[in-house]
Amino acid sequence: MYRKTYVEVDVDKIQKNIKNIKKKYSDYKYYIGVVKGNCYGHGSYLSKYVVEAGINFLAISSLEEGLEIRKYVDTPMLCLEPIDIKFLDIAVKNNISITLSSMEYYKKLLKTKIKSLKVHLKLNTGMNRIGISNSEDVKEIYDNLINNKNIKLEGIFTHFSTTGVWDTIFDYQLRRFRELTKDIDLTKIEMVHLGRSATLQLHPHIKEANGIRLGIMMYGVGESFSRYEGLRGKLRHIKHDMVVKKNHMSKVYESSDLELETGFKLKTTVMEVNRFKKGETVGYGGTYKAEKDSILAICPIGYADGITQNHKYLSVMINNKEYKIVGTVMMGMIAILVDETVKVGDEVTVIGNNIKKEAAITHVIPYILMTGINANIPRVYIKNGRVEKEIDYE
Repeated sequence: MYRKTYVEVDVDKIQKNIKNIKKKYSDYKYYIGVVKGNCYGHGSYLSKYVVEAGINFLAISSLEEGLEIRKYVDTPMLCLEPIDIKFLDIAVKNNISITLSSMEYYKKLLKTKIKSLKVHLKLNTGMNRIGISNSEDVKEIYDNLINNKNIKLEGIFTHFSTTGVWDTIFDYQLRRFRELTKDIDLTKIEMVHLGRSATLQLHPHIKEANGIRLGIMMYGVGESFSRYEGLRGKLRHIKHDMVVKKNHMSKVYESSDLELETGFKLKTTVMEVNRFKKGETVGYGGTYKAEKDSILAICPIGYADGITQNHKYLSVMINNKEYKIVGTVMMGMIAILVDETVKVGDEVTVIGNNIKKEAAITHVIPYILMTGINANIPRVYIKNGRVEKEIDYE
């Protein structure tokens, strides 16, 4: 690590999240850890700790991601997006199950001489990205693969596009899943996984499912039907109850009361401290003008690392005090308005003081905030209060 800019990952917090999830929701056979997007920005090495904590299946979004994860774990995994037919031998060799999401792909698959391939049938129930959306096609695929010696129908799944708290789309998608699978025997398919983090926390267990995909909640960001106090809270609940009754919606839990903590922190250091006078400007375009004589801390991180112009609205932490980014975010530097206590070499936490709040301030969701940090930035894994592993991609 040639510059002290890195993502610090608190492994203990991530593992605690997983253990708490499994303890509270103990009625699944498969706990599928979604480690796509560089483990939601935490770095692929985290997959090792995720499996240690009790995850028994993994999910990625590309063959490239799968091969990267394979460096650290031998746990079976599913690629959630279709893999080009010509690379299926690589998937088999690395114990990566594939997604079958179209009849065109299915017909090509039957023409191959592939052996020992495991597939998960993806159903399009309303997300309208990828997936089979015709019950006759589902039946044909099931009949031809359920006892196939070369291609094993290992799983079947869909993806809910909403939380189902204020809308009827969730219920519609669940009905669609049941309509699409009415002519097949789901009990003969090893894995049935329909839900994601929001589904797990906000809805009762879907009877057909024996697997659950754990995404953002595994990394410490939970879902809840927000509670409000006083009259505002009462009115909100009355409105929700009316919506549920009118639309015959399924039960929704207000909160899972699940303790989750984020373990992601983007850190850098103060590389220079400069003084500038009242009236002087900072950065490109002179967008910040000093109202009085001030002090700037310059740090080696910028938009090439994934820090957008919206990040300038964040407060960073230096020596347990909050300071503001000023001027424009530059390609490899930011300027922070500080005081006399800040020195060269001081540690700066740019992201990770409060992930949900920081995401809102930068006008994104936590997924984007964490995965948006350049994968080339080193990841440092902290376990039991000490550095256990450092992955430097530079």
